[in-house]
Amino acid sequence: MADNSLLDRLDGLDARFEEVSTLITDPSVIADMKRYVRLSKEYKELERLLSAAKRYRDMLASVDDAKQVLESESDPELRELAKEELDSATNSIPAMEEEIKLLLIPSDPEDSKNAILEIRGGTGGDEAAIFAGDLAKMYMRYCESKGWNVSVTSASEGAAGGYKEIVMAVSGDGVYGTLKYESGVHRVQRVPATETQGRVHTSAATVAVLPEAEAFDVEINEGEIKWDTFRSGGAGGQNVNKVESGVRLRYMWKNPITGETQEILIECTETRDQPKNKERALSRLRTYIYDKEHQKYIDDIASRRKTMVSTGDRSAKIRTYNYPQGRITDHRINYTIYNLPAFVNGDIQDCIDHLIVAENAEKLKEAEL
Repeated sequence: MADNSLLDRLDGLDARFEEVSTLITDPSVIADMKRYVRLSKEYKELERLLSAAKRYRDMLASVDDAKQVLESESDPELRELAKEELDSATNSIPAMEEEIKLLLIPSDPEDSKNAILEIRGGTGGDEAAIFAGDLAKMYMRYCESKGWNVSVTSASEGAAGGYKEIVMAVSGDGVYGTLKYESGVHRVQRVPATETQGRVHTSAATVAVLPEAEAFDVEINEGEIKWDTFRSGGAGGQNVNKVESGVRLRYMWKNPITGETQEILIECTETRDQPKNKERALSRLRTYIYDKEHQKYIDDIASRRKTMVSTGDRSAKIRTYNYPQGRITDHRINYTIYNLPAFVNGDIQDCIDHLIVAENAEKLKEAEL
């Protein structure tokens, strides 16, 4: 009944948990922020794994106890209770084993990070910008349903509505690990508001989800950043037009992978407070550099996996929104549903759940568990 190979893998984890528990209280470890964060994440993962392992071992013990009662007892009532317990435990064990197998696979260290969500209108002109706006509203509503905080860091509006480009910062529990499945090209098939002949058009928007970098994830020489300030413009009363709250940073950065030097230009007009805008512009700079430096890591994942469930490949067409038929199709896993109005209103969790299941199946196969 018990998976002996699984039990073998669980051996020694208690000792490692005790070791990590001691290390995260060591002042020298706490002083090394990178190491402390890494060990804190390992502590949480081991805690979850050991909790699942204890439930699994308890369930195996229940099976043994129930079998012993059935072998030694003649009392019909006791035998019936033992049989019920045996059936219940036997039915529960496979799901427990799957849970432990997934927990044994090292999680992506970036899954727990906050995220930067970028949406850009692609092919399709004004309709693509309108569609990008629809996607932005969809993600805002989804994030709201998850209790996550969303703030727009920059936006360029389309001539007929929507956005040519919009960048949002999303913070909360496990944001990147959930939203990473949304990276790619999203297509829409519908009659645009700008169409006079009633013809269905196909337009596209690109979604990029980046893990937000912490201050210690990348090294930036802040003394080399060139700052400019400007008046934000737009709605917000006289203050917006008189106070130079908008900030623009320029930074020369050398890509360690390609060796090329490039100028990075970032603007932030999110708040009327210049120091806050500077802080958020710095955060976007760190995230941009972190994303570029980790592209090799993302490419390695893509090369190892047969499907493109969450590789972060921004050129892959991942989903089609067909308005005439009310249909949503995710091409990575052949997932099709016919509740388009609810989906674009933020009800996307079921699709993400299917993507997670597909990726987990991939991970289990790779790990040969």
